[in-house]
Amino acid sequence: MISIKEVTEMTGISASTLRYYESERLLPYVKRDENGKRLYDQEDLNWVHFITCLRSTGMPIAQIQKYVYLYKEGDPTISERKMMMLNHKKEIEKNIKDLYYNLDKINYKLALYDILISQMNNTTIKI
Repeated sequence: MISIKEVTEMTGISASTLRYYESERLLPYVKRDENGKRLYDQEDLNWVHFITCLRSTGMPIAQIQKYVYLYKEGDPTISERKMMMLNHKKEIEKNIKDLYYNLDKINYKLALYDILISQMNNTTIKI
């Protein structure tokens, strides 16, 4: 079992964020010692990493709460949890596609600037 301070050092997630995740029922199994201090085990760390993954890919807190609730309901919810992950995956893939589209536009503009600068300096661009 490890302390909240050790979790923050291991993950880079602040203690206040970890407490928030717990208060929002995103960390379903955090234990406490006899003094009420949080104690984390490997399963808790796995949840922290999973929540971080979902948050960094844009999943709203409410949706993560629903996922955790379903997880706690057990095996009968496996299909629903899988569908949640598939839908989230599709959203991420769409975002990646959009990012690549926009990156292409930016790269095109940068290439135009290279041409303009080359013309201004009377140099040739070597490809």
